[in-house]
Amino acid sequence: MVLKTFGWSFAITALGLVAAVLYGGWEAFGIVAILCVLEISLSFDNAVVNAGILQKMNAFWQKIFLTIGVLIAVFGMRLIFPVVIVAVSAKIGPIEAVDLALNDADRYQELVTDAHPSIAAFGGMFLLMIFLDFIFEERDIQWLRWIERPLAKLGKVDMLSVCIALVVLLVSAMTFATHAHQHGGMHVDKAQTVLISGIAGLITYLVVGGLSGYFENKLEEEEEREHEAEEEAKRSGKKVSVVQLAGKAAFFMFLYLEVLDASFSFDGVIGAFAVTNDIVLMALGLGVGAMYVRSLTVYLVRQGTLDDYVYLEHGAHYAIGALAVLLLVTIQYEIPEVITGSIGVILIAWSFWSSVRRNKRIAAAEGGSGSDDKTEVPSGV
Repeated sequence: MVLKTFGWSFAITALGLVAAVLYGGWEAFGIVAILCVLEISLSFDNAVVNAGILQKMNAFWQKIFLTIGVLIAVFGMRLIFPVVIVAVSAKIGPIEAVDLALNDADRYQELVTDAHPSIAAFGGMFLLMIFLDFIFEERDIQWLRWIERPLAKLGKVDMLSVCIALVVLLVSAMTFATHAHQHGGMHVDKAQTVLISGIAGLITYLVVGGLSGYFENKLEEEEEREHEAEEEAKRSGKKVSVVQLAGKAAFFMFLYLEVLDASFSFDGVIGAFAVTNDIVLMALGLGVGAMYVRSLTVYLVRQGTLDDYVYLEHGAHYAIGALAVLLLVTIQYEIPEVITGSIGVILIAWSFWSSVRRNKRIAAAEGGSGSDDKTEVPSGV
């Protein structure tokens, strides 16, 4: 079952890692491996959400999502989007960006280095908003209780995450402007670039979140209409075109899933810029990772869920928060790729280990008491 579901992912992983070695040696191999782990772990909650919605769709729409939908996710978001970011930031065409990356690495690196403050500000703000909205939300299961409990109470203040993100952006821009004065060659307009790019990242997050909310509401409305139509049909004894209603609801599900997938893809793509600026390595790592999202989604639909590992979502979001901070720091200071890549992997591994320990405690408590009550077992670390 595992080999059947993940076979293509394993094959693409092997090809991707071999391509990385051929492209840039063992250092490139390490970067692609880190990007794979990062994308898989950050997309884990994506696969869980996808599976939950996908179970409600018929076989036709499931196949549409797992084929066309994945092509959009892999090629649109993970391969084309990084090129677009570089092209827009460096003020060059997408084709020229790819050409430079493949044929003139030095010039490409120079352009990306010049554009890095805008990329880092945009990405840092987007990732920071994902982390803040997660950490300020009240939730039943808490991982690091000493952090999450007080922050969940603070989260009741409206728009707190936006306010904090804007303060962080302002501090980042002011700090950058101060350094720009000291170095002479770097002008104050770099601070303006940081501010504009950061605000663009914030707006992008809010727009994506708004679209997700819109499609979610439409989906609920369609499901409610379908349910009412079925009830009316039962009462009147008439046949209703449930297929049409199901198709309409499934279409909204598909659109909702695509918007969700795009929003989940943003964190992986932006996080990848904290690890490397090379769009070839980025495409390899993120492309391989995206294949696992598909495989995980299929696995969850067929086998149930992996809700036992309840802290993985927390670990992924803490990794996102760490990447956001690192991206903002890299506006002025260079941070080794090993550090940026390792922090996320360590946090996610820690959350996985905590989930396993929690499951063992629950099993021990049930074995000792012979009860099915899990509420007495601590859910946090």
